[in-house]
Amino acid sequence: MILPTGTISPLIHDMTGYTTLLFDLDGTLTDSTDGIIKCLVNAITQLGFDMPEDSNKFLGPPIRQSFAEFCGMNEEQVNRAVKIFRERYSAVGLFENHVYEGIPEMLDRLKKGGKRLMVATSKPQVYAVRIFDRFGLSQFFEFVGGAELDGSRDYKDEVIEYVLSQTDITDRSKVLMIGDRSQDVLGAHKTGIKCMGILWGFGSIKELTESGADFIAETPDKAADMLLGQ
Repeated sequence: MILPTGTISPLIHDMTGYTTLLFDLDGTLTDSTDGIIKCLVNAITQLGFDMPEDSNKFLGPPIRQSFAEFCGMNEEQVNRAVKIFRERYSAVGLFENHVYEGIPEMLDRLKKGGKRLMVATSKPQVYAVRIFDRFGLSQFFEFVGGAELDGSRDYKDEVIEYVLSQTDITDRSKVLMIGDRSQDVLGAHKTGIKCMGILWGFGSIKELTESGADFIAETPDKAADMLLGQ
């Protein structure tokens, strides 16, 4: 099988050497579309802005960046929008969410196969932990890393660096980022690690291959097969 960019399918590569796996959250482990979009609409309309036609582009990038880039908000407006967004999200929105089919089984296989599983998300860490606890995913992960509520550590490369430093991981050749958007690929490469793009989330194969994804997995089961050499 040949990917659109001409890259040979990752199915023929030996990926068993990746012993530490960093997972994105939104669009990779859970489908958070409903909660995020409802909170976005609430914040954007309260501030008198029009909701952009393509709301899916908000799914993945840091929320502050999205308000500025996609709505044209200035810094003061971004801060107000984030506050309004989080008021609803922290109470209701984060649980308007569901785990993708096959994710618990994939994580169970990988953990039993000897992989170290961690999370690197641009979502605030306090929200990510609550989501994992609610949906029964905490048991699979050694460490959950995310952004801070004050806007620091928003970008994926910053989160990855934080996770690696907190877990004392120094051999980056054995670390793999797994995510669904270009931010995951670019953030991973900026930190010197490779990235598996997944196709069951918010991103497309075009987005992932154009951003330079090193591997592509079509389903959670296929991802586990590739990483375990099965």
